[in-house]
Amino acid sequence: MAPPSNFADYPEPIEGAAAIYKKAPANNPSLRGYPLLIAGNLIANVGLLQKVLWGNAGFGAIKDIPELDDPGVTPLGDHKMLDFEPELLTAKGLSNRAKYYTAADYHQMYKSGKVTPLQVASTLLPLTKKGPYADAWADTYGKDSLALEAARASTERYAAGRPLGVLDGVPIGVKDDVDVKGYVSHIGMKYKPGLPCFKEQEKTMWLIEKLQEAGAVVIGKNRMHEMGSGTPTNHHNKSYYPGGSTSGGGSALGAGFVPIVVGSDAGGSIRIPSSFNGVYGLQPSHNRTGVFEGLSMAVRGPLATSVADLTIAYRIMSQPNPDCPVQSRFGTSIPPGPNAKRVIGIYRDWWAEADPRVAAICDQAVEHFSSKRGYEVIDVSIPFISESRVAHSLLCVAEMAAKARRKTPNPADWLTLVGPANKLLLSVGQHTGAGDYIKANAMREVMMRHLAHLFQKHPGLLIVTPTTPLNGWPRVPGDETHGLSDTNLTVRNMMYIFLANLCGTPAVTAPVGYAEPDQGEGKIPVGLMAMGEWGAEEQLLGWAREAEEYLHDTYEGGRKRPETWFDVLGEAQKVEES
Repeated sequence: MAPPSNFADYPEPIEGAAAIYKKAPANNPSLRGYPLLIAGNLIANVGLLQKVLWGNAGFGAIKDIPELDDPGVTPLGDHKMLDFEPELLTAKGLSNRAKYYTAADYHQMYKSGKVTPLQVASTLLPLTKKGPYADAWADTYGKDSLALEAARASTERYAAGRPLGVLDGVPIGVKDDVDVKGYVSHIGMKYKPGLPCFKEQEKTMWLIEKLQEAGAVVIGKNRMHEMGSGTPTNHHNKSYYPGGSTSGGGSALGAGFVPIVVGSDAGGSIRIPSSFNGVYGLQPSHNRTGVFEGLSMAVRGPLATSVADLTIAYRIMSQPNPDCPVQSRFGTSIPPGPNAKRVIGIYRDWWAEADPRVAAICDQAVEHFSSKRGYEVIDVSIPFISESRVAHSLLCVAEMAAKARRKTPNPADWLTLVGPANKLLLSVGQHTGAGDYIKANAMREVMMRHLAHLFQKHPGLLIVTPTTPLNGWPRVPGDETHGLSDTNLTVRNMMYIFLANLCGTPAVTAPVGYAEPDQGEGKIPVGLMAMGEWGAEEQLLGWAREAEEYLHDTYEGGRKRPETWFDVLGEAQKVEES
């Protein structure tokens, strides 16, 4: 089976070894509160303990796998941004009880003169500082004027009858590891003025430039979390975490505060918070939205409260940067034709590890895709799931440790920027040797070849799993003080999402139901995830639209909004424009 010719660096399609499913080991300590504070500082200063924990995590086992002998797959071709279909531009049911406002709703209200972008920005900005939505937003250090200036310019364009398009004046959030001119990128770390890594950014990243050129108003930077410490609110159930590390973005979307957020994903950080907050998230093919320096499994992409806005944001932010030798080669992702095969692949042993409540809701959705949407559901097998999950973790922490060292003028002080949980994680991760790193990447190649084999054998294949096996991640009293370190739960949370990060394939998550919680008030959103072939973003967005219709029209009770959902357009109409 030969690789397709319309890709650069497409893996040779080779079926992997027979799949023998192994559960992930759960032999890592769970620490929180003062024990974590003590352990983090102790382990960060004792190399022997770091090495013991590195081996305890199973990182050293990868190099011993006999089947292992800087991947990136680029779909080639001309790039012309697809036109927006009419349904993306149509405001629908503003009074619908379960509705989240879309860009089209904002656009319609702006054109009608009922509200202005400046009124919206003036409504939102004070609430990023104080109140129930403030914990989703990082400090702007007096730079709210940037959002107000953008909103005022948009208001003037609407008044003149010359808006830039559907995204003009729409408020968005940007994760705190994505650079925007004039803002500080904290990357989840405690702010220490004077350090070069906390200076105001002098340049906006390309993907944000494209959104701003389309008129989007950056309201601010969404907070990231450090392994649980001080994380934002999950508005569906405040007794649960919103997921990370795009935690602030997920929280803001779940509350309806903004319709679109830009996030990043090296270990599910777009898809997990989307799932936990009942919204949509797309991890594009790696490098599709620009090269992520220093983290070979990370990619930036959109989160949104609707698939329409997810699609609009993706198409705008994925326009190739001519100055990037990698991203500039990407061809347009093309939606499948009307007669294209529609195949869902499920690895049953893998699926079976989900919480029964999560699995039941996802099973119900897959049955709908099979019986009502014309998808053929087939069984697939994937080798080395447990081992490749270790490879993913090893590569992530090793690259995070290397990148963190570059954040301080004195590399010897690099751990002073992070809290106890990350002191523990990164100090252990720094012990990854060259041989282990090489073999982990060899595992990556094996998995990419097997996925290529599946995609070539089954045209139109989407590999479908729950987004996360967890029925939410519960908060524990005291976590807010010093955070938490629960490696076993972290690895389990990433059980399904890691493969797309390891292999660079695109994946999308869509809410498909709500499960009963174990604590607190409010049901837990449950996400279903589809992973496609490299370059299949538009196929995945089409699948997500079908999932959105299922949630609204077929799922019993339909889509749910939290009690704290914020009526942005309603409140903005009460604001006097200044």
